[in-house]
Amino acid sequence: MSLDPASASALQALILGFAFAGLLASAFELVTRTRASFSLLERGAVVAMASLPMLVFCAPFIILRNTVRGRRFERRPIPFVMIATCIAGFWSLVAGRVLLNGIGLVMGA
Repeated sequence: MSLDPASASALQALILGFAFAGLLASAFELVTRTRASFSLLERGAVVAMASLPMLVFCAPFIILRNTVRGRRFERRPIPFVMIATCIAGFWSLVAGRVLLNGIGLVMGA
């Protein structure tokens, strides 16, 4: 079984996007002692603007964390979980592609 280069690149971006989202959310929690959440956008103009770049890259982790908690504690239906997982996966793919392109620019490739 072989993987064509486009599929390998997409898989690499997906994995990097999820890994970076988890790393960034965990680092945020370590530094601030609060969980990364979309509610940061409701705390005022300065906090919302400062947290926006972090939330853009943390979003796949936050979506999946909230989805798992919602399924476990609120008994949300499986189709909801599937849709949320697809959204988080697509978001992770895009974020990973942005990261890979940024790394390529910095490295001069």
